[in-house]
Amino acid sequence: MMAAASSSCVFCEIATRSTATTLLHSVRLSSLSLWIVIYELNLSIKKLQDDKVVAFQDIRPSAFRHYLVIPVQHIPTVNDLQRKTEDYALVTHMLEVGRMLLLRDAPHSNHHRFGFHQPPLNSVNHLHLHCLALPYTPRWRFIKYMPLGPIGFIEAERFLEKIKP
Repeated sequence: MMAAASSSCVFCEIATRSTATTLLHSVRLSSLSLWIVIYELNLSIKKLQDDKVVAFQDIRPSAFRHYLVIPVQHIPTVNDLQRKTEDYALVTHMLEVGRMLLLRDAPHSNHHRFGFHQPPLNSVNHLHLHCLALPYTPRWRFIKYMPLGPIGFIEAERFLEKIKP
């Protein structure tokens, strides 16, 4: 179930570019934006354009690289996703974007983790995929990403199995 952007949601503000957060993967605003991105890609890969998700660095990174991929449209948590083709496609796309970013920015990291915190352990009520290139920094941060049954961290692949139509 998708909701309108929330004025009190920090991730909605990031997705609509209402903050100074540097986006790693962002919303296409116009064909001019696409040309700017192509130009940037020729200089150095910084971001790609997309109308579904944006990605940015976690403000409190728990790993060597720690990115968040969020949908542009406000979806509160994983509990709001259902066994629907569009929900499955969205999470699949979020995972693809996360993988692409970690392959680009942490090519020598052999261990990646992708997943979601489930309520009540999620920090922001806007769906966000954690994309981590390990090692954890500091090492004790692995605790935040342990599966604890229905309230812990759930790996993206496992979650996709759960919502597969």
